[in-house]
Amino acid sequence: MGKTAAETGARARTRRAILDAAISVLSRNPAASLGDVAAAAGMGRTTVHRYFPERSDLLSAIAADMLDKIGAATERARPGEGPADEVLDRLCQEYFELGDGLQLVFDEPQVASGQEWEAETDADRALLALVRRGQAEGTLDPEVDPRWAQAVLWSLLYSAWQHIREHGASKHDALGLCRRTLRKALAP
Repeated sequence: MGKTAAETGARARTRRAILDAAISVLSRNPAASLGDVAAAAGMGRTTVHRYFPERSDLLSAIAADMLDKIGAATERARPGEGPADEVLDRLCQEYFELGDGLQLVFDEPQVASGQEWEAETDADRALLALVRRGQAEGTLDPEVDPRWAQAVLWSLLYSAWQHIREHGASKHDALGLCRRTLRKALAP
């Protein structure tokens, strides 16, 4: 590989460091400056501005990054393997790990304001198909609309993340409550 590939790798690592720092900082303080993000990323503000000239550029990149992470989490949950209620539990666990980023998406309208968040994604389709499969196989309540089940999952995840932030719950306890409530809410 030539010099260009190494530069591309370095650029990708820098971009990733900025995005990770931004998610961490902005999920805790949505009013944080790009300077705060730069400090958390361990780089200068000019470097952050080189990658994301405006705050809106950074928020758009976070939105796209979170959609990618949701897609990857959905794949890791293996939606086609096993009974639907077990897959839904795995999916809940995978999504839970995206807490800071998804909480930022839910709390900051600017982050999820693009068309990509309004359109149905492959992850959405996989979740809806999973609920329908669970209803057909008898592992999920057949009277619950699949879109309602989807909304319940996201609402419970948000509640779990808030429980950690506002009440000091451990991640383990919050995830356990989320999974238990989801199972009971969608049980046949």
